[in-house]
Amino acid sequence: MRLAVVSDIHGNLPALEAVVRDFRTRGADAVVNLGDCLSGPLLALETAQFLMAQNWLTVRGNHDRLMAGPGPWGPSDGFARARLTDRELVWLAALPATAAFSPEVWLCHGTPGSDLECFLETPEPGRSRAATAREVDGRLGRVAAPVVLCGHTHVPRAARAGRGQLVVNPGSVGVPALEGQNPFPYLVETGSPDARYAMLEWRNGAWIPELIAVPYGHNAMADLAQANGRPDWACALRSGYMG
Repeated sequence: MRLAVVSDIHGNLPALEAVVRDFRTRGADAVVNLGDCLSGPLLALETAQFLMAQNWLTVRGNHDRLMAGPGPWGPSDGFARARLTDRELVWLAALPATAAFSPEVWLCHGTPGSDLECFLETPEPGRSRAATAREVDGRLGRVAAPVVLCGHTHVPRAARAGRGQLVVNPGSVGVPALEGQNPFPYLVETGSPDARYAMLEWRNGAWIPELIAVPYGHNAMADLAQANGRPDWACALRSGYMG
């Protein structure tokens, strides 16, 4: 069994298409999507139409939840929402907050308790850091599945909780750097413009994670972000850094 895991696409359809081509060559048997699908100054409508045509189990991210709601919306959510029709908004609103792919694999966007909480990272003033073992265990709560998949931070990482559970963040398909604001400003920078995803393979009685970076035509998306009035996104997309 090979499970492809995508998250935090943020309307970057070319990055998603590159990831899909890659995991198809690797023989993915199924795909799950951990949310934050459309928000941003890129290709929200086209990305929504692509995702709606797939048979992927998808959970909603915090931006999906906000975009499907009554507002007010920030610049990224507002830009993307204005390009959607009722059909895409209904799809967003119907996405579950969490889901089980199987008894062994459990999905959330942030943590089991919140789509705004970071799981394997901890924000600190200026920059996030890897979460401690105690922080990971506290955020896991009562979830007992052997594998827990999370997104939100845009940082690819795999870790073990105290009870032995594998926790995997595939990183972001569409946005390799960002400036977080909760609970204070901090930077996330992967240092590469590549699209990220993860592959989980059931082998020799265990789930084996692989974190994968896929090159794609990122300069075109950086140019689009710049043309749509978002130089911060343009910098992130072009370099994997915020400045």
